Amino acid sequence: MTGGLFLVLLLVGMPISFVLMVTASAYIWQSGNDALFGSFMQQLFAGVESYGLLAIPLFMLTGELMNAGGLTRRLVAMAAVFVSGMKGGLAYVNVIANMMMASIMGSAIAQIAVMSRVMVPEMERQGYDRAFAGALTAAGGLLSPIIPPSMLFVIFGVLAQIAIGDLFIAGIIPGLLLGGSFFLCIALIGFVVDFPISPRPDRREILKALASGLPALTIPAVIIGGILLGLATPTESAALAVLAALLIGRFVYGELSFAALPRVFYDTAVNSTVVTFLIAAANVFGWVLIYEQVPQTVATWTGGLTDNPVVFMLLVNLLLLLVGMIIDGIAALIMVVPILMPIAVDVFGIDPYHFGVVVCINLVLGLLTPPVGAGLYVAASMAQVSPMAVFRALLPFLGSTLAVLVLLSWQPGLVTFLIRD
Repeated sequence: MTGGLFLVLLLVGMPISFVLMVTASAYIWQSGNDALFGSFMQQLFAGVESYGLLAIPLFMLTGELMNAGGLTRRLVAMAAVFVSGMKGGLAYVNVIANMMMASIMGSAIAQIAVMSRVMVPEMERQGYDRAFAGALTAAGGLLSPIIPPSMLFVIFGVLAQIAIGDLFIAGIIPGLLLGGSFFLCIALIGFVVDFPISPRPDRREILKALASGLPALTIPAVIIGGILLGLATPTESAALAVLAALLIGRFVYGELSFAALPRVFYDTAVNSTVVTFLIAAANVFGWVLIYEQVPQTVATWTGGLTDNPVVFMLLVNLLLLLVGMIIDGIAALIMVVPILMPIAVDVFGIDPYHFGVVVCINLVLGLLTPPVGAGLYVAASMAQVSPMAVFRALLPFLGSTLAVLVLLSWQPGLVTFLIRD
């Protein structure tokens, strides 16, 4: 009954936070164990009672300040310098700019929305197909939860009780591999499609773009450098990034007015509240799953299928791909980690950082696949084309992402190399 209610509420379009809370309440009522209701609010609060989760609103605020202060636009212009004069140069710029923004924003949906407003009109102006421009920008959004900082990594680190800073570092090589696979896709598509050649700026324009973009580069330097050097925690790095974005946007570029700050703070508060409430609701749902010993049941079932860690990871990839198609990535993460994490670590001996990176990439992939695919619909809306047109153009990039997932599942050293002495 509880499972059926979950599916019905999901299919009728109820927000996932309320689906999780209503389903958990229905289970408690059905079980007749009314004493569990006494712990309901306690579990709801416990889901967000973590210092590490403070990084989420701070990273969101950093992204909002960068957009309002002109930092995003200058990073894109700076990225264009490195591929000027190449066939399909602006497509490569799209990926490079997304990699830069991925080290700041941490949210795939936010990055797709921001970068679509910047890149899609410019790519269309230079002669690219609008659906391809939207698809490439959406694919670039996959980098946001992998290249640090990452909202999903913060949540996974809290759930798995592992160092969030080390998890950020573990995402660097997979993020570069994913970006490289997108470059390869663009190059291969370029043999079939006649991409325009980006105009080559003169030396003066190159120096101007580099000089203008360098202050904006201090934001990812503050975030990643602070964590890599052990000078700050992810939350402290996020706070420093907010301060840097505010100072650069206001006093270096002069585009961020104090009058714009209330709107920036309001948007950040609304977006971060949605995420926080979802985490709280999913914690209650996960509490019910653990109470019902669902992880132990799944562990027993999985152990009967295979005793090979690589095969287990491939099965997890398949399962999460299906889950990600219908459930929001954050909600899915909070639901599956309490079930699958003990199995991966205790039964198959899989490194928790390796498991976390693979899980997060897989769930983000679901943002771009029907039927739910929130990222797909955002990209289609911004590009003003049909979601299916964007999805068809996305297929090569989705395929390359799956190939990277298989490689990471097979070679855990690609994830753990930077965090192992």
